Amino acid sequence: MKLLVTRPEPGASATAARLAAIGYEPVVVPCLTIRTTKPRMPEHPAALVITSGQAVPALPATLHHLPTFCVGDATAAKLRQAGFTRVESAGGNAEDLARLVVARHVPGLHLLAVGERQGLALAGKLREAGIPVLRRKVYTVTPARHLPEPVATALEAGEIAGALFYSAETARAFARLNPPGTAGITAYALSEMVAIALQDLPWARIRAAVVPTEADLMALLA
Repeated sequence: MKLLVTRPEPGASATAARLAAIGYEPVVVPCLTIRTTKPRMPEHPAALVITSGQAVPALPATLHHLPTFCVGDATAAKLRQAGFTRVESAGGNAEDLARLVVARHVPGLHLLAVGERQGLALAGKLREAGIPVLRRKVYTVTPARHLPEPVATALEAGEIAGALFYSAETARAFARLNPPGTAGITAYALSEMVAIALQDLPWARIRAAVVPTEADLMALLA
């Protein structure tokens, strides 16, 4: 069974390897390209707030000791693998992350490391709660401009059984490519928020993971 893997690299290749290991034929078509940036960082932030695992490669080792709050378990695992030692996951979405940061109330400046045009609402909520926040763009996102011809052909021929989506941004980028043949396949979404972003396209059905982790997403394939 062929499954589209739409997430950016390096996550796309890692997911493809997991799918191949359980008997699927992954078709990797990253809909976004991620590039890290090097913004000027505050010298002594008190805590770190992360909304996406895409931010992790841009974060220097000097931040590894900080209390680090992130949106979900997959990002938490990525942070720990990178060397962060005080990681706490909100296990949900940006609203859950805001509640977690407010509840912990670490005194001092919170560094919010995000992608381009991201994190503005979260920064506002935290400031309203009295938490000092410095937002820094640590990566940029470039959407794909077209579907590779072999992928479009496979979709049109009905050779793809399903497609995996890990973020709402990826889902929207995929929809803008005007992919053929989606009415005959199943979309697998990491969360309800991702599922909502998929509704602009026709699908045989959309299935969303109960918990926003790759393990729960993969469980939908069983």
